[in-house]
Amino acid sequence: MDTANLTREETAARSAAITVRGIRVELDLTGAPERARPGFPTTTTLEFSSTDESTWLDFIGLSVDRLVVNGEERDIDYDGARIRLSDLAADNVVRVEGTGAYSRSGEGLHRFHDPADGLTYLYTQYEPADSRRVMACFEQPDLKASYTFVVDAPAGWQVLSNQSASSVDVGVGVQRVEFAPTLPISSYITSVAAGPYTKVDGAWQRDDQSIALGVFVRQSLAQYLESDEILEITRQGLDFFTDAFAFPYPWGKYDQIFVPEYNLGAMENPGLVTFTESYLSRGAATDAQRAARANTILHEMAHMWFGDLVTMKWWDDLWLKESFADYMGAHASAVATRFHDAWVKFAASRKAWAYQQDQLPTTHPIVADITDLEAAKLNFDGITYAKGAAVLKQLVAFVGDEAFFEGARRYFAANAYGNTTLDDFLVQLSAVSGRDMTEWSRAWLQTTGLSTLRLDRSGDSPVLVQQDPRPHRLRIGLYDRVDDRIVRRDQISLDISDERTEVELAEADLVLVNDDDLTYAKVRLDERSLATVEESLSMIEDPLARALVWSSLWNATRDGELAASRYTAIVRAHAPAESNIGLLVGVLANAAFAIRHFVADDRRGDEQRLWVEATWSALQLAEPGSDAQLSWARALAAASAFDDVRHVEVRGILDGGAPEGLSVDPDLRWQLLTGLATTGHADLADIDREAEADDTGSGRTAARRARASRPEAPVRAQAWRTAWDDESLSNDHLDAEIGGFRAGGRRDLIAGFDDEYFARIADVWRTRSIELAQRLVVGMFPAADSLEPVDGWLAQNTDAPAALRRIVAEQRDHLARDLRVRAAQ
Repeated sequence: MDTANLTREETAARSAAITVRGIRVELDLTGAPERARPGFPTTTTLEFSSTDESTWLDFIGLSVDRLVVNGEERDIDYDGARIRLSDLAADNVVRVEGTGAYSRSGEGLHRFHDPADGLTYLYTQYEPADSRRVMACFEQPDLKASYTFVVDAPAGWQVLSNQSASSVDVGVGVQRVEFAPTLPISSYITSVAAGPYTKVDGAWQRDDQSIALGVFVRQSLAQYLESDEILEITRQGLDFFTDAFAFPYPWGKYDQIFVPEYNLGAMENPGLVTFTESYLSRGAATDAQRAARANTILHEMAHMWFGDLVTMKWWDDLWLKESFADYMGAHASAVATRFHDAWVKFAASRKAWAYQQDQLPTTHPIVADITDLEAAKLNFDGITYAKGAAVLKQLVAFVGDEAFFEGARRYFAANAYGNTTLDDFLVQLSAVSGRDMTEWSRAWLQTTGLSTLRLDRSGDSPVLVQQDPRPHRLRIGLYDRVDDRIVRRDQISLDISDERTEVELAEADLVLVNDDDLTYAKVRLDERSLATVEESLSMIEDPLARALVWSSLWNATRDGELAASRYTAIVRAHAPAESNIGLLVGVLANAAFAIRHFVADDRRGDEQRLWVEATWSALQLAEPGSDAQLSWARALAAASAFDDVRHVEVRGILDGGAPEGLSVDPDLRWQLLTGLATTGHADLADIDREAEADDTGSGRTAARRARASRPEAPVRAQAWRTAWDDESLSNDHLDAEIGGFRAGGRRDLIAGFDDEYFARIADVWRTRSIELAQRLVVGMFPAADSLEPVDGWLAQNTDAPAALRRIVAEQRDHLARDLRVRAAQ
């Protein structure tokens, strides 16, 4: 048995026997700047009562050096993941001394040495179960405790945790910081960060409540922080959620820290929220990027209530925090900030993630059956986040805003600092709405799959046809041409649940089922509507309506009902006029994906060249200095890795000949140069010169990818070996090697490694952390022209870990879709 993979049953038994009173964690991080030092001393003292004589603590580290139980030295029984405790009393004090490992994978306590200035930075990331890499603990969400952190660190460093410091003792070159005890929280949302971070202070006040705000970043990125906007969004969010939830922010301070080599977008540690540095741009940034950052800030802030204050009992109910936070991120963006079009981007992109996930053979209900931690890790997906949020949006349309938020208020009041399941939320919502929510829950939270809606006009009266029927509350919009615009003439609202529903609809140039995007379903356009959008999509005035049209076209393309070349032709015709930058970015990515995955093999070369020319033309025509100009430049850089027709012009941009107004920042330079390297128009000397000019963390990662992208068989072979065998690679550097190996879609250079992939994945799953193993299994999956190799592996490895089989099955389904859609062209 893999004792690191905790199961639902055993943790439920442990929580039934254990009540935790308090946990004190002492970390010695003074040696962190020493690159040769692999670990750090960690001491945990746990006070708890137990009705069993034995239990275990979770810890994954370099060693357990001492165990004291109720004042008595004990022999250490440690298997690398669990510390066995026996002969327990009713009330216990257990002290564990050990050595934790500094992480390079973003799991546990991650250490980063900044090449720009040689400074060292630390931060923690735990969800779902990596706090045990830093401290001995009860690694399950329903054993909440008050945590007190004590950190020894180099003098002059910022030392941060969930609470403010209660004392700071400064010695010669070192400091000891003790933090105030937390309110009861789960282990996975405890947090520590340390290093010479730059800090920007702020404050938020409401009546008699005052919250200190802090924004932190590495010194070498401080000039790119945009702290004024970050603090403004933070204050707007605190205003909104304080009113909406009628429960004052409970966690004292509100720090937000941007960290390197981060695996997620962000993490909702109360009082110390962590964000990826990808939300900071080293030059120009589009408004879509700032909107995404604002959405994430508000998503994490919603977690201060949904997830931190009230936490799911086990990972089955992960949706109780993630679906709500995803919904609240978009809702609060739309009503409380300048990003009023948040639901436009949600309709076009966020729901696309859900639609894709929900069509995989491994899809699951929003309320999932999570048997163990490996399953939990994989369920941070498009169902738990985006489908859940979309279903909640439909719920709000069903019960109304006030009932929904009043249900949330009662939920917080009844369960503050506790743990809950689905029923706890439904009880409150049923009470306040006056509706029995059982049937809604059964139809939407406890089922899988999605409906497809289409209008059938073949009979005497229009019929709304629903494949895979469910109850929907939706609207149908009727749009007409008016001069050079497509505008809505009328709209009808209806509830449907049957496979076929007759509707009274007048003729219209464009009929948009699910107008205003109230429900969760794929929508097909009728032939007249499709003809209208082919000719006039960019003339649709309402950006949400355009989002729904773009989404419908993309889903039809993915399903093989709309020819990929027809889709890309619509993109080439109308994307240059798309005024919503969030929509434009998503459409450009979808067009590139369609060419590489769905266009028939004998047409792909022509389509790739057409796409490069389209991106080049749109770049020339874009308004100087606009978000669209930057987006088209990035699209040109990506496309140039697959076709070199504009390599001279790309080189010209790098050499100073950029179109007027285009900001060619370091990240765009690397994208352009990597495109040239992938097609053989830039060599090692070019890459080395760029790396010397941008000797930063991002620059070194980009240079690694560019070197691995060169179109030479020995180069790709070296990237393959490095990715699989070099266990010193950080998470970002592993991604760079994988990206280089796959660059340009050059199957002729890498197909020879297909068999080795299937021979290696079981071993890498067993020996590497799940984060790094998952990157290898997904990133190196062969884009073959046959399903036989993957089917053979699945047939021969029925006893492989369920999480690994799930990932392989999902990659198989993606490949099967590619092959099926290509064959239908």
